[in-house]
Amino acid sequence: MKRMIIITLSAGGALLLAPLPAQAAAPKDPVRALKAKLVAGHGVRFTETTTLVDGSDKRVLQRRTGTFQFSRKGVAAADITAKDRGEAVPERVITIGKVSYLSGGLWAEKLPEGKRWYRTGGLRGGGAGFYGQVINPVEPSTMAALVKKGKRAGNTLTGTITFKELDKVSPWFAASIPLRFHDDTKVSYRLTLSGAGLVTKVSSSYAATGVFDTSGFDGKTMTIDTRFTSWGKRVSIKAPAPATVSTKVDD
Repeated sequence: MKRMIIITLSAGGALLLAPLPAQAAAPKDPVRALKAKLVAGHGVRFTETTTLVDGSDKRVLQRRTGTFQFSRKGVAAADITAKDRGEAVPERVITIGKVSYLSGGLWAEKLPEGKRWYRTGGLRGGGAGFYGQVINPVEPSTMAALVKKGKRAGNTLTGTITFKELDKVSPWFAASIPLRFHDDTKVSYRLTLSGAGLVTKVSSSYAATGVFDTSGFDGKTMTIDTRFTSWGKRVSIKAPAPATVSTKVDD
């Protein structure tokens, strides 16, 4: 409701009521907004593009689409498909709790005959996690760290955070990158927030120096753009049929 101010006119003693300028609404707390969405059986969808940058040269390494299913504390399950990494069959990863099921991609020719999925206790992001988004805004502990280290300007939050710092607060980061050589690698991030305080986009970048020495990426920059949609949508992620799962793969 607008507040009113009373002005007295000397000519006739009449009173006029004029509204004061409306005050801008306070920015929504993104950590509180996230926690309000963490309802079991609900989730969020994302699409993602990873690009390797070398000066003016840009090369898309992979694209991913996926869904996170929530628990009260954060991510309870995930279903992620990655493609464009030169593999004939896209990689798909289903993660439930601390168990992941991997299919397609580099696993397609490693599984025993008649099996479609490899069951493992690691690789939450699959092989594609090596090139995937290092910042997961669905984790309250991660969001809290990003807010603490970042700077808010309107609907954007920007800042830098190291691999070591992410490893301490983010189960996603710890489980999604199987190789990293420099804990002091700095990740620049930019989060775009909706009016409700929910993350709609995450853009991150970091120097590949020392991280991808064995992959020919040394001296280049990795950039990852991830968009989030359908916050709070009902989600049900299930494990593959046991008959299709193997706990062993060929070397």
